[in-house]
Amino acid sequence: MKTLSLQTAARFAGAATTRATCWRITRRDGKVFGFTDHDREIAFDGATFRPDLGFETTASTLEPDFASGSAEVAGILSSPEISDGDLAGGLWDGAAVEVFAVDWQDPEARVLMRRAEVGEVTRSGKAFRAELRGLAHLFDQPRGRVFSHICDADLGDARCRVDLYAGGFRAEGTVQSAIDGAALNVAGIGGPETDWFAGGRLEIVDGPHAGMTGEIVADRLDGAVRVLALLAPLAVLPAPGSAVRLTAGCDKRFATCTGKFFNTENFQGFPHMPGADFALAYPSRGAAENDGGPLVD
Repeated sequence: MKTLSLQTAARFAGAATTRATCWRITRRDGKVFGFTDHDREIAFDGATFRPDLGFETTASTLEPDFASGSAEVAGILSSPEISDGDLAGGLWDGAAVEVFAVDWQDPEARVLMRRAEVGEVTRSGKAFRAELRGLAHLFDQPRGRVFSHICDADLGDARCRVDLYAGGFRAEGTVQSAIDGAALNVAGIGGPETDWFAGGRLEIVDGPHAGMTGEIVADRLDGAVRVLALLAPLAVLPAPGSAVRLTAGCDKRFATCTGKFFNTENFQGFPHMPGADFALAYPSRGAAENDGGPLVD
């Protein structure tokens, strides 16, 4: 149940409705955007809520237990803040959303109706539709670890502890040319051998599409140029001269952790864990391995 201030309750109880809906969206890169279904700008809390997207929303569903509620918003790609490239590049995925009911004549009379996250985003022509997931959906995500031969850490995180800027594991260069969204030539990154960055990540670090990423599937040196192949085309073709950051790939195997990253002590998998075939095996009289020695070196 919402608790309204006396000012807000009085404004909302008026005979003539002056209520509007405002959405404050905070992307994971820290950028904040404000939109409203009113026909004029509304400002409060240091944010300006703009009407130029033609925002519409469906009725939200709220479940009585911890089941995740949901809603949708739809709009038109007519604002410079929301571009088709940013949506396709995933810059809006997981953004935090706050939905306010606001008296547009007196924005101080407002109430926070709900918090949500941006889920699936679909586009059709110049229109888009975004799912708003209630925060209860976070309880639906699996937690804990899986016992596996491969590592479950992310390269360079607090559990992995690899210093990505040491040993050439991360490097920055500039786009020399882009054949298409899935094949790029990058200058200024030499050194490591072919496929050093395969399985890693490319990130655009400047310009209007900063933050857009792609997964590298293959790379090779061609003179002073590194030729990259991406798993999927980038939503927007980077312009020549755009700064990019490459992160080396890790296939999560113990041999790679030891031989490429020299990080054996921080390997977060279980490389010597017996497999299902071992668990189902039984001793055999006279077998060569029955010598009293270790089964795993």
